[in-house]
Amino acid sequence: QVRVVESGGGLVQPGGSLRLSCTASGNDFSRSNMGWFRQVPGNQRKVVATITSGNITNYANSATGRFTISRDNAKNTVYLQMNSLKLEDTAVYYCYMYTGGGYWGQGTQVTVSS
Repeated sequence: QVRVVESGGGLVQPGGSLRLSCTASGNDFSRSNMGWFRQVPGNQRKVVATITSGNITNYANSATGRFTISRDNAKNTVYLQMNSLKLEDTAVYYCYMYTGGGYWGQGTQVTVSS
């Protein structure tokens, strides 16, 4: 059974930083493509950043230059380092694992507020 679990969300002031973590089990993590998405109530879930099994990364325009996605295959974990956070980064952040099928985590809330 595949399990995807996010952590690291919280409340941060504008300009601050957070690091989200996503740990996956029950599948071959090193062969999986991973991604971070976010969703604001009433809106569609949108991609933030992705990383392939070969460590190729892609970012949404809103994340470029501020966020960094990385992975540690030895820990079955993918990270999202978020710097220079803005009010509009407030959302529930979801981790997505793809390896022949897609699996979502339960989400972690990130709130940027002064």
